Amino acid sequence: MGLKAVVYRYNSICEPDIIEGFERMGLSVIEITEEMHLKSILPSERVKLVDRAINEHSPLFVFSVNFFPDVSDICSIHGTFYLCQTVDSPVMTLFSGSIKHETNRIFLFDRAQYLRFKRYNEKNIFHLPLAANVKRYDGVISGISDGDTEKYSCDISFVGSLYNEKCELDRISLSEDSLRCIKALIDSQKGNYEVSFIEEALRDLTRGGGCEDGEYPAADKRDFRAFVDMMTELKESLPEVFRFDKPVEPADLYIAAHYLIGYKLAQTERIETLNALAEKYRVTLFTRSDTSGLEGVTVRDGVSTHTEMPKIFHLSRINLNMTIRPIITGLPLRIFDIMGCGGFVMSNHQEEIPELFEVGREIETYKSREELLDKCAYYLSHEEEREKIAKRGYEKTSSKYTWDHRLKEMIRLSIGG
Repeated sequence: MGLKAVVYRYNSICEPDIIEGFERMGLSVIEITEEMHLKSILPSERVKLVDRAINEHSPLFVFSVNFFPDVSDICSIHGTFYLCQTVDSPVMTLFSGSIKHETNRIFLFDRAQYLRFKRYNEKNIFHLPLAANVKRYDGVISGISDGDTEKYSCDISFVGSLYNEKCELDRISLSEDSLRCIKALIDSQKGNYEVSFIEEALRDLTRGGGCEDGEYPAADKRDFRAFVDMMTELKESLPEVFRFDKPVEPADLYIAAHYLIGYKLAQTERIETLNALAEKYRVTLFTRSDTSGLEGVTVRDGVSTHTEMPKIFHLSRINLNMTIRPIITGLPLRIFDIMGCGGFVMSNHQEEIPELFEVGREIETYKSREELLDKCAYYLSHEEEREKIAKRGYEKTSSKYTWDHRLKEMIRLSIGG
């Protein structure tokens, strides 16, 4: 019958690519798909589904994108390996005590995420960057028609959310003092792509005088009472967000910094960056978000991840990547996807980018909005150089950073061989 793997699915865009990769490795994949269609599924139902699959198929391992504590728990009871790969940050479930199970093999794409959680399961938590399904993209790109070229060609494009539909802070009422604290933190962090400090600032400011005046432009030590009150108000307004059963470490400041304020910061930065670019260049946004805050940007509807998005990446002269701040050091999936389509990437600086790609030869980055505007002007007027960079990025991705490469490494670290 051969070796089997159970994949627990919830409709992550990565799941089809990872399943294909497992199948190319010779594994027979059994998919659990109920949560793709029923988002309100109870943990007890999830456990029953995985329990049944393990009993029926005796898989080599169970796999999921991101971490499911209840899947981890039932795998631990069976003594079955549970492999997971994060593709998002924050992933709140990593605070669960379930990450300590010996049967876990947890792969985290962001080194900062890895360094935070590895101490709770030193031997079984790993840092593993993301990847692209270049073979699938090659097939889509080879089918580009004249109509596609006319429809999807852009000077500067961005495909993605503006985060207004994901921002919990926009759906609650907060006091003026709390709103002032949040705005101060956002204003301090935005535009600084080299250091992520909101959580550290919150820790200092809520301890009362833990930071020096001016250390965070957001506030000084005299404001600590306002920040303490802000945290209380957030927890009272969103109790379900802060509710954790025996977390491995206190999570309140992390949630406030990376989920609540982090998502609001993503919204602010994306709107302001697109507006600034649109003052000088032709910018096209493909999104399903509310775009009422944009000025001068050409707005198009959201597109199919697997059939349309690769064409945009390939045909755009500049593909913009704006990493959300909760991804502290790592490369988001978007960078690998663009490069896997042969597209030119202009990304905000991330600490791990130079470890995987050569800046200026395979990718371009910016550390300030001014640098972004200048580099866009340069590469829009230097066609040949831009195309060479895109070609090198594609070659690096297709030769080293496909899901086949990543999954083989995952299996080697998890099970050996």
